[in-house]
Amino acid sequence: MTPALINLAAEEKSAAVTDWAGRVGWVVGLLLFIALVYWLMREGWKWRGTLQGDLPGLPAAPDGQGEARLTMAGRYHGSTTAGQWLDRIVAHGLGTRSRAELTLTEQGVTVVRPGAQDFFIPADRVRGARLDKGIAGKVLTEGGLLVITWAHGDREIDSGFRSDRAAEHPAWVEALTHLHHLNHDTEGAR
Repeated sequence: MTPALINLAAEEKSAAVTDWAGRVGWVVGLLLFIALVYWLMREGWKWRGTLQGDLPGLPAAPDGQGEARLTMAGRYHGSTTAGQWLDRIVAHGLGTRSRAELTLTEQGVTVVRPGAQDFFIPADRVRGARLDKGIAGKVLTEGGLLVITWAHGDREIDSGFRSDRAAEHPAWVEALTHLHHLNHDTEGAR
């Protein structure tokens, strides 16, 4: 063997051995950190619900509501304090996103949510409707969200919905605005 090959063989070193204890420690630490963040988020959600404890229970749909004027299938994206699109309301399940089926009658809007609490918006509590682009952590294209403003207890609430067919939104805004004006004019005449 030549002296150059001997020197080359002497300089070769084995590959570094993986430090499994260090890697396992980092993985366990990361998992604990993720669990802590999740727990803090959950506690924050519960705390927000406690702060909103003065909100009365959600109204249920009355029997014999009459003929449906409009129906819509889509998603419920959440509710916020009216005019404050980031102040999510979580009390009574209003913070739970879900599928939704809306039905508008002369008595109000019935919101059926599989897997979440259903609720009813009485016609005399509807304050208006509009097309918007976002509500409580959900941002869509301009006009992609139907927002119904309604009174519940001593609060005004914005509830956001997105139809499976967004072309339905303008008809809902028109019908709900008409319903609000009809009820407002009736109250003014009393």
